[in-house]
Amino acid sequence: MKSVLEKYIPVIGLEVHLQVLTQSKLFCGCATLFGQAPNSHVCPICLGLPGSLPVLNGLVVEQGIKMALATHCQIAPLGRFARKNYFYPDLPKGYQISMYELPLAERGFVEIEVNGIVKKIGLTRIHMEEDAGKNMHEGIAGKSHVDLNRAGVPLLEMVSEPDIRSPEEAAAYLKKLREIAVYTGASDADMEKGNLRCDANISLMPIGGTVFGTRAEIKNMNSFRFVQKALEYEIERQADILDDGGKVVLETRLWDTKRGATFSMRSKEAAHDYRYFPEPDLVPLQISVAWIDAVRKKMPELADSKRERFIRDYQIPEYDAIVLTASQALADFFEKAISVYGQNKEKAKVMSNWIMGALLQELKNDHKEIEEILFKPEDLATLLTMIDDGTISGKIAKSVFEDMYKTGASPKIIVQEKGLVQVSDEGALEKIIDEVVLANPKELAGFKEGKTKLMGFFVGEIMKKTQGKANPAKVNELLKKKLN
Repeated sequence: MKSVLEKYIPVIGLEVHLQVLTQSKLFCGCATLFGQAPNSHVCPICLGLPGSLPVLNGLVVEQGIKMALATHCQIAPLGRFARKNYFYPDLPKGYQISMYELPLAERGFVEIEVNGIVKKIGLTRIHMEEDAGKNMHEGIAGKSHVDLNRAGVPLLEMVSEPDIRSPEEAAAYLKKLREIAVYTGASDADMEKGNLRCDANISLMPIGGTVFGTRAEIKNMNSFRFVQKALEYEIERQADILDDGGKVVLETRLWDTKRGATFSMRSKEAAHDYRYFPEPDLVPLQISVAWIDAVRKKMPELADSKRERFIRDYQIPEYDAIVLTASQALADFFEKAISVYGQNKEKAKVMSNWIMGALLQELKNDHKEIEEILFKPEDLATLLTMIDDGTISGKIAKSVFEDMYKTGASPKIIVQEKGLVQVSDEGALEKIIDEVVLANPKELAGFKEGKTKLMGFFVGEIMKKTQGKANPAKVNELLKKKLN
């Protein structure tokens, strides 16, 4: 790859299809639920039966306006739907209702950061369209089945300018779009369910050149990793063709995850191949300034603003802020917990450490999301307060946290039921210290002879004797007095 980039500049543009978060489809009332029995959420409109008429879902427009505002786009006062004509078994009408000449929004941008460099990626347009159905081939010998549950599901197609110059930038752009979609509530952008899919257009331009090369389109990738790997492969493939004096063919290709390679699917269509014309069954879409302002007032704080505020208000490191704002749910958990625990710099860092360490590790091990945990943010705040006030030790707290995570029980109840309250009574600790010292005369003699590291041995024995319940600070204080 390095040698290729010494001769050629990759020119990349992404077309991202984002399933809009709604309960019903774009032009009918059928549910958008995932994973249901085939063809169980269809109606005459989904099936394209004669005489059925589409009715626009206004919530889809509102979600599109959110994405347009979040990506600095100019929202069109007038939009129009069109028929995109092509034949495929999962397209029952023989055309897809999309937007062509008058999209929802245009000329926006998304900021990404790669290797410490911030870059703006232009956004050409955002438009609404309906999804097609799904052809099913696996486990069906010699035939295919068609599931039309997805037919009519609302999508936002977001087309970037060819401003991306590396597979890393492409992955960063895709991650940023996903983050914006989730924060605005426009989509859950669940890539495993196909709610965020990406087509990539890529060509190579010689270093010092000004004319883009012939592009290839890679269709329907649904993971950041696949997008990056497919682009890396395609850069090498096109470079080999150009180095041998050949010409890259304008075509659509697919990414084979098992082979780690792209392969040709068909020649690339042009806009005229789809014979676009205005959808006669839908009136033009008018978006007023008042409607845009109403949506703007409901816009949540986005991730970039939240990160800056976390660094400024809680004085946590930039790395912590990036991790804690990776999802809105995680950021909300942190803020709710810190509002109970205390909002000074020291406590914010302690809370951040516990969330980034113990909590995220448990979630990773169980392949769960923050929304699935059983305990509340206030419970974690209570646990850390119990450490601070000496009720339990930090070691015991880790055990309590594990129980909280598994059962959802309050830390106070766990500590009470298991008898985990920290021993801080000086009289009780002095008695235990005396017992440990008397039981280890050899180590005592060694300490007296100057082997001061044996202090750790005595502390360990005391903690073992108290099953970790002794207050470590008190133990060290009293032990020093005893040994000296």
